[in-house]
Amino acid sequence: MSIQTYGADMSTSMLSTAFANTLATTISRLPLPVIWTAGSTQQRTLILGVVLAVLSNVLFGILYAYSSFLAPLSGTQVFIWRMLAMWAVLIGYLLMSGRLNMHIDKLRALRSVKQWLWLLVPTPIFLSQFWLFMWAPVNGQGVQTAMGYFLFPLMMVVFGCVFFGEKLSRLQWLAVAFAAVGVGSEIMRTQSVSWATLWVCATYPLYYILRRLQGIGAITGLLVDLTVCAPFAVAYLFFFAPSSLMLVTGSGFFMAMLAGLGLLSVLAMKTNVDASQMLPVNVYGMMSYLEPALLFILAVTVLGNPFESAMIYSYGLIWLGIACLIAHGVRQLRRARKGMHMTKIASAV
Repeated sequence: MSIQTYGADMSTSMLSTAFANTLATTISRLPLPVIWTAGSTQQRTLILGVVLAVLSNVLFGILYAYSSFLAPLSGTQVFIWRMLAMWAVLIGYLLMSGRLNMHIDKLRALRSVKQWLWLLVPTPIFLSQFWLFMWAPVNGQGVQTAMGYFLFPLMMVVFGCVFFGEKLSRLQWLAVAFAAVGVGSEIMRTQSVSWATLWVCATYPLYYILRRLQGIGAITGLLVDLTVCAPFAVAYLFFFAPSSLMLVTGSGFFMAMLAGLGLLSVLAMKTNVDASQMLPVNVYGMMSYLEPALLFILAVTVLGNPFESAMIYSYGLIWLGIACLIAHGVRQLRRARKGMHMTKIASAV
């Protein structure tokens, strides 16, 4: 899940820049193609951003199939353990990097109960999405959930129009129309639509919009969400799933697998946030389509979730809508490059 890039603060941007510079220095010592060695700093940052975006999406794909490797733990139990593992890894990372106090200071600035309640409004959405991400692949809803992630960027376009008054281009309107017809045809075919698809595409945009309105940075928001979840997760294991607790604590394999789950989760989100800071918005947006494509392929192939041939028509229309969004992003990127080129020419004259 490509999450919490909206509302990323300046400190995250500075940290990402420092990370990029360190990584660039390390990579510059390796034998690399001319496109890296002869390119400008801006080009190298773009390449690094693309690499990190691809890496984050691949990691999210691995996490999507992770539940299937942890049987007999249920999808819900894997979700609970993932939240605890992520919280432990994130706290450890922030402590070792000396950045924990920085995020705590931001939270201390919240004085009133109303401010704290406002901060916690998006947390249930976040937790429900992470639960669905781990539950769906092993409960026959992998394809439907992946389709929700395909629809997510289209819904972000609609939400941006409604909440922020953003103007839609013809390609964006066409994308929304294709998606609407695709969803409508699926409803007519099945006389219903998957709740998993609706939950992802209808509620996840609200999470991003709320965090953006709050001005909460990516890591700070994640720290809040996981810290709120941690005591409930522990209580769940002790009172509702003691057998899961005994199984995990008594097995080196499960302990190692769950530690890996936490590490992969934090690494996936860290690389995703870094990529969002290094890449232009349009490029980052186009790269984000890699994740649902991977989830869809994994759901059908590795996890064996059903895909009927009759679904091709409705899903194909949704994919056409996504193609329109990608074309819109490419067009904007070309315009931006042309504008920069004209600016350089004007400054040279």
